Order: sequence, then structure tokens, then C-alpha cells
Amino acid sequence: MSRSAPTSSVAPAESPLLKPLQMFLDWMSHDRRLSPNTVGGRRRDLEQFIAWCTETRIADLARIDLHAVRAYAARLRRAGRDARTIERHLSSLRAWFRYAVDERWISVNPALEVQAPKQAQRLPKTLSQGQIAGLLDGQWDDTPADWRDRAMIELFYSSGLRLAELLSLNLLDFTADLGEVRVTGKGTRTRILPVGGKARAALTQWLARRAVWVAGDEPAVFVSSRGSRIGRSTIAQRLHHHARRLGLDARLHPHRLRHSFATHLLEESSDLRAVQELLGHANLSTTQVYTHVDFKRLAQVYDQAHPRARRGKTSRA
Repeated sequence: MSRSAPTSSVAPAESPLLKPLQMFLDWMSHDRRLSPNTVGGRRRDLEQFIAWCTETRIADLARIDLHAVRAYAARLRRAGRDARTIERHLSSLRAWFRYAVDERWISVNPALEVQAPKQAQRLPKTLSQGQIAGLLDGQWDDTPADWRDRAMIELFYSSGLRLAELLSLNLLDFTADLGEVRVTGKGTRTRILPVGGKARAALTQWLARRAVWVAGDEPAVFVSSRGSRIGRSTIAQRLHHHARRLGLDARLHPHRLRHSFATHLLEESSDLRAVQELLGHANLSTTQVYTHVDFKRLAQVYDQAHPRARRGKTSRA
């Protein structure tokens, strides 16, 4: 039998592995109460693995060992699957085998030590400063929705916020003059960020119109027309709408605005540590990747600045 990756993701109906798989899926649905999307994703991954097991004549969980899992991962790679997809398949296998160990069907989890190939570092694209100016200085309608959207985009770009950080903003997170904002990022780490002049102006205009939609004591800064905190999908739809309306020849989403903020600030200041603090990164290495810092440029700075790294110069005894 060929050991190539299966061409079908549907496991043969006669496979003995389908029964333990179904028990695992039922446990995820009923005991763990995981979402149908999560359970469905696990099902697809594991049915594809079972199809491969059938091709390689593996019909018992106890016969699936470390070598079998590695062979399967290798076949996925040869079939052209990327590192992210292979890791997802391995995650599904680890979860299934962990359940099998708990049920004492097998004694060890054969997928624990199998690693997917390293993922290529994919850097988010930026908007140019001209594109940002064209977007924010373009023609906007005098409606609460447009004033809200403009304030959100200005704030994304002014302060480098993550989407979750903007969604959770409350009125009390801003200083009285709107010059600073307190945000809670990953790991519940809190940081204080400056708010640029144009973002303050846009926020002032939005807050003056916010009462049209809000009744009562809603604390959220950004709300929908129903008067409640705005949702992720609404922001995605509105950003897409404005990008098309204003003729922006690039996809517009919060991560791209955040990345543009960091990149433009770094280009103007060259202060990597300050950008790290503003972004809320725990490690400087994350900021280096996020802002696609050119290592050659960093090396040049090092060569020019470090007293014992300057080339072509020798110290006197």
C-alpha cells in the first residue's frame, strides 16, 4: 500500500478506529461543551488520519506509535500542506490520544513528541503614510457611524491598539483631555498610551454624537446603533466599507493599522525599545519581528555606536 497522504478526508466506514473517534467527539460535544466548529474541525482532521491508517493497514489504536505519527506528518508535508496545517493535524491527534490514555485504551500518547516543521515568519503588510493620510483625510459623511469609525481608525493608528484592546475601552480609561488612554493587553498587562492630536479631535467629535445612540450608563467608548458595545464583526465590516469607499487599494483591518503605527514610528524614531513599550510586547524580539526591523541596519547601528565594535579602528596600548 502507498504511504502517501490520503486524497480523501473521509475515513472508510468499516475502519475500527471510527468508534473510538466518535466517542472522543461525543465527549468534546457533551462533556466539554465545545463549539460545533471546534468539534467539526477535529473530526475532519482525524477522519483524514484514519483514512491514512486504513491505507497503511493500521486498524487498532494500540498500533499507532511515534513512528506512525511522524510518518503521517511527513506525508502531509510531502502532499504540500503548510506548517500551520500540519500543526493543526498534530494538535487534533494529541487531543484524541490524550483522551484515549485517560480512557486507558492506550498507555502513552504517541503524538506528544512529534513536532511540525517550523512556520515561515509571515509579516503583516503595512499601509504607507500616504495611504493612511488618504484614508483619514478623505471625505467622510456627517453621521454618528462615520464619526465613530473615524475615531476608531485614528485611535488604532495613533496608539497602536490591538482589536481586543479597542473593543474593551471604557470612557473612564481616558484622561479628561483625552490625551492618554489606559489599555489592558495580553496577559492582563496594563499600559498607558498617548493619544495623538488628530485622534483626540476625532474622539471629541464622536463623543459629542455618542449620546444619539446611547441611553443609560453604558460605559463603552465605541457602541453600535443599538447603544451597546460594538462587536468585532461590525468593526471588520466598517473598515472594509471605508477602504472601498475611499479607494484604498489594500485590505484594511486593525492588525494592519497597528503594524503601520509601529513601522512608521520606528522609521521616524529608530527607538525600538519605545516601540516595544507602546505595543505592549513582553519581549523585544517580538517587536523586532513585528516591525520587520532590518538586521543589517541594526548591525550598522551597533558597529557605529559600540566602542569596541567600531571597525577599522584600533585602540592604543
